[in-house]
Amino acid sequence: MNMTMQPAQILVVDDNAMNVKLLSALLEGNGFAVSTAAGGVEALEKIQANKPDLVLLDVMMPDISGYTVCQRLRADEATSLLPIIMVTALDDLERVKAIEMGADDFLCKPINQAELFARVKSLLRINELQERLVHKNEELKQLSETLAEQVQTQVAELEKLAGLKRFLPEQVANKMFRDGGKTLFEPHRAEISVVFIDLRGFTSLVDSAEPEEVMKILSAYHGEMGRLISKHNGTLEHFAGDGIMIFFNDPIPCEAQSDVAIQLAADMQLAFIDLQASWKKMGFQLGFGVGIARGYATLGMMGCEGRFDYAAIGSVCNLSARLCDAAADGEILLDIKTYSNLSQTEGVHPFKEMTPKGFARAIQIYKIDRASLISS
Repeated sequence: MNMTMQPAQILVVDDNAMNVKLLSALLEGNGFAVSTAAGGVEALEKIQANKPDLVLLDVMMPDISGYTVCQRLRADEATSLLPIIMVTALDDLERVKAIEMGADDFLCKPINQAELFARVKSLLRINELQERLVHKNEELKQLSETLAEQVQTQVAELEKLAGLKRFLPEQVANKMFRDGGKTLFEPHRAEISVVFIDLRGFTSLVDSAEPEEVMKILSAYHGEMGRLISKHNGTLEHFAGDGIMIFFNDPIPCEAQSDVAIQLAADMQLAFIDLQASWKKMGFQLGFGVGIARGYATLGMMGCEGRFDYAAIGSVCNLSARLCDAAADGEILLDIKTYSNLSQTEGVHPFKEMTPKGFARAIQIYKIDRASLISS
């Protein structure tokens, strides 16, 4: 790729010296660097030694035809995308053959200068985009190799971002793609807002329902909750049956993390109404609770060979889970730190003081009811 702003290199291939001289003069006069070859064999040798950015290739030559040259270039991986313009005075059928042999475009003799420059510039633009794509694929391959060393996985020949998204949360994969993942592998401390959700009555459902029915319910639940998590750019920590943990402000900064966490929880509660109604028709009564807590946690890549996740560790995660456990169907419970950082507290009410399991002292809890979300 012409990354240093040097003039594009064009190889002119023609056994007619006058044609070569004319094309060289036109191209050099417009800022292109030109090299020449008097036949097909010489052209292949020059391309192998120093690949140009584009080839102007005559069809009829004494040693091997332009068609043969074109076929050989297309068969070689190193030149399979090399832009080739066939130059011919032949009829339409022969020009179609030129395209079939792999030419990108063609020019008819005698050469029209305006057409020449238009086609050359167009193919050079396309070539630059192709080269950028090749360069990006190479970067992704190198990134894959770095990941393999750092997380001891067997991710091989990773050539695009979608490969990362197969086993990492989307936000983590995107950040890793942008900065090489250097900060993500090192444990670090950050203040996050954790949203923990799960179903009410799920254990009874598993005991009474057929496995296929349970999977159908979980699929609908995960699909709807996953859609909302993506909408609000939350970092999905894990799915564990009906329990889902999401957090905000890492690895993507989120200034209004408490507000965003509450909005996600509110949207989930409203979306659950339709899910709840559909399951009730199936004979299943399920509820939905949410717990939200804000605090500091240690974050980073954790796991084992072949499977790594982006995880958060800290009491804030445990607190959000305990609040979720305490929430009844339709309730969102939040800690005082989340409450004190909200931009507006309409619809948020003091609930009670409680000492969550595993915590040494009582804390003030606040509540939002699904009914207040519907009325607002």
